[in-house]
Amino acid sequence: MQMDQLETLSALVDEGTFEAAARRLHVTASAVSQRVKAMETSTGRVLVQRTTPVSLTEAGMVVLRYARQVELLEADTRRALDGPDDTSGASRIALAVNADSLATWFLEALAGLGDDLGVVFDLHREDQEHTTRLLRSGTVMAAVTSTREPVQGCTTQALGAMRYRAVCSPGFALRWGLRDPAPSSLAAAPVVYFDRDDDLQESFVRKHTGSASTAPRHYIPTSDDFARAVALGFGWGVLPEQQCLGAIAEGRLVELAPDDPLDVPLYWQRWNLASVLLDAVTEAVRVAGAGSLRQ
Repeated sequence: MQMDQLETLSALVDEGTFEAAARRLHVTASAVSQRVKAMETSTGRVLVQRTTPVSLTEAGMVVLRYARQVELLEADTRRALDGPDDTSGASRIALAVNADSLATWFLEALAGLGDDLGVVFDLHREDQEHTTRLLRSGTVMAAVTSTREPVQGCTTQALGAMRYRAVCSPGFALRWGLRDPAPSSLAAAPVVYFDRDDDLQESFVRKHTGSASTAPRHYIPTSDDFARAVALGFGWGVLPEQQCLGAIAEGRLVELAPDDPLDVPLYWQRWNLASVLLDAVTEAVRVAGAGSLRQ
């Protein structure tokens, strides 16, 4: 496979359509289609499903991962030849991270690193239980995940545990009898969920009541707004302690089970590929995790 073909596949996945990929590469949509067809002919497999946006077959994911790795090795080589201060073009580092880490500690890990390394970051927000999907597909080269078992071709490193606490506003606790919640009160009280992949609240209810919640659910799909919704009395919810310890101490939030926090272990999975750039990002994330997460 030729470099322009690999670059085309990468751009096609990033942009979603043949026309958008053509604009990024400064070629025609027909040229993009011809390059993809040439790759499919040489591999003997269909790589791209012509949907809107495009999607990859299993074989396409394998080739995309190869394309991303070639891009990373090229960036390492360019850095070695030209030095970190070269400004001819920033390389892209694609990472997957869960929303709570993104809202609390992860950005601090990357602060200033883009300038030091001469890269830009392409962050994909995904639930910690689903970030490995992006690793398998080749969309990202590293991810914060709750999955300890490494994806094929990746290595895993423990970062620490994010501690969560079940909380609500004082008024909500009084209204629903949650100061010292009985199982029936907890199962009936309205609850705030991040999205439909969020199972932290359900896990808390099952642990304390032995059954699933039948209460009304609010869905607030951004981390800061999720915390605000809980503080405003929409319902109770499970928050990272970085977002709620201050409010608990000030009396603006009430903790439902002070002696029973929920710890979610987090891991850093990355391609098992020798790379100066990826090594530097990995070390920055490791140091930040050690300082922010429960060890």
